Amino acid sequence: MDLGIHGNTALVTASSSGMGLGCARSLSLEGANVVICGRDSDRLTRAKDSLEAEAKGDILAIQTDLTKPEDVQNLLDQITNKFGQLDHIVTSAGQPVDGSFNNLSVDNWYDAYDTFTMNVVRILHAAHPLLSNSDMGSVVLITATAVKETNPNMTMSSSVRKSLIGLMKVLSFEWAPIRVNAILPGSHDTPLMIRHAQDTVDSGKYTSLSEALIGWADNPLNRMGTPEEIGDVAAFLSSPRAGYVTGAAIPVDGGRMRCA
Repeated sequence: MDLGIHGNTALVTASSSGMGLGCARSLSLEGANVVICGRDSDRLTRAKDSLEAEAKGDILAIQTDLTKPEDVQNLLDQITNKFGQLDHIVTSAGQPVDGSFNNLSVDNWYDAYDTFTMNVVRILHAAHPLLSNSDMGSVVLITATAVKETNPNMTMSSSVRKSLIGLMKVLSFEWAPIRVNAILPGSHDTPLMIRHAQDTVDSGKYTSLSEALIGWADNPLNRMGTPEEIGDVAAFLSSPRAGYVTGAAIPVDGGRMRCA
């Protein structure tokens, strides 16, 4: 199915690996010009090379620290200079320092809020004029299933990330006709998830990495998702095929969540 975003320009944050890279790949396969960014220049270069091997649009990679307003402005300036437009933003990030409430410091909370909430606020605030000039403006926020179904020892994910759901809902009204949605991923085959699973093998909870990955998946499909399965949903939500979808928080978790 042609999603109708060929030639559009999409920015995917934190996209040098994991779900961000999966989103960039799905958008590029639909013919969108995709801008990827991240702090690690080596990983960013590898991601760009990987995408360009199969992309149907142009790929622009820009080293960016989203906690720095000057980096955010440089990112948007380079997008404007290269493509002259910005139609879609997909925000992604890694995993916050997590654990039980009593084991987290006040500084942990400030760091998590800055990384997972304020990074989104900074990029959206600065990019709004560009999105407003597009007839197909859209925003997709990648969060986590923990915003809807809390998990023990995931205090940060269950709390800080939830602010993005409130932001998404408000912006779906305030920014219309720009559409704003969120994706709630479950367990996906990312480098971070592989490390977590391997830790449980090393601790003796599981006997092999494959067994650990199934255990971490904990869903009716009995497997991990792939980053591209998140990316395909992000590409759909960015497209005119989802033209009547806004203000929605969509789980992509293999049915893991028990709540309706």
